[in-house]
Amino acid sequence: MKIYEKAPAKINLLLDVMRKREDGFHEVEMIMTMVDLADRLEMEELPRDTIIISSQAGYIPLDEKNLAFQAARLIKDRYNVRKGVYIHLDKKIPVAAGLAGGSSDAAATLRGLNRLWELGISEEELCTLGAELGSDVPFCVTGGTAIARGRGEKLERINNPPQCWVILAKPPINVSTADVYGKLRASELKQHPSTADMLSAISSGSFGGVCTYLGNVLETVTLQLHPEVLQLKEIMQRLGADGVLMSGSGPTVFGLVSKEAKVSRIYNGLRGFCKEVYVVRMLT
Repeated sequence: MKIYEKAPAKINLLLDVMRKREDGFHEVEMIMTMVDLADRLEMEELPRDTIIISSQAGYIPLDEKNLAFQAARLIKDRYNVRKGVYIHLDKKIPVAAGLAGGSSDAAATLRGLNRLWELGISEEELCTLGAELGSDVPFCVTGGTAIARGRGEKLERINNPPQCWVILAKPPINVSTADVYGKLRASELKQHPSTADMLSAISSGSFGGVCTYLGNVLETVTLQLHPEVLQLKEIMQRLGADGVLMSGSGPTVFGLVSKEAKVSRIYNGLRGFCKEVYVVRMLT
């Protein structure tokens, strides 16, 4: 039997950091939602006790450095599964892009193996497992739209934002999340995005409000380290995107667009600046 799982990318409509915690993580408050750019995973049981991962993408690790591999090993160890699994990963989400591609793959692996091996693990338990793999994994397990607090593992489901086009553009650089957080001085941040205002905009279905209250404090680090990300934001704004923000730790920048007539102009303008440009919809 084969099991198929979709692993969508996420974007941060809001990302705030309150402080650095004693455990070395940062206390965050994020509003995240998913978009229709997704990896696809195919899982098949193997008779021998092993984990094998393959992919058409030649630029990702296929061993224990891969989060999907780690998720499979975690679920096998935790639930004493003595069967093996073959996972094929059809990669569409850019790597090290601030779109949680690896985290979403791990979440899809947890969901898929729960079905494949009929383990009966609740969504809450899957989220707890996911938190051991990475801060974004619990959100990727549940999907939808949520506020994430703590280090990202404390989730509160909220209404979906108004439907719109989302244009994603990734410059030809990779950004290390650990490096960005390592350089962030949370106590010195002068401005914080307003979670309350963003929540109000989402709950009232105000697309203009969502665009107004986009905010990401990690831009204070990434835009200094990588001026091309700032340049990409400025180009997207100039081309007419309604709201523009860097997702996660970057370097991907997304633009929210309400009118389809604008989409091709923005897409074509961005393609002159970077190769990796995607036009998708929110998964609402």
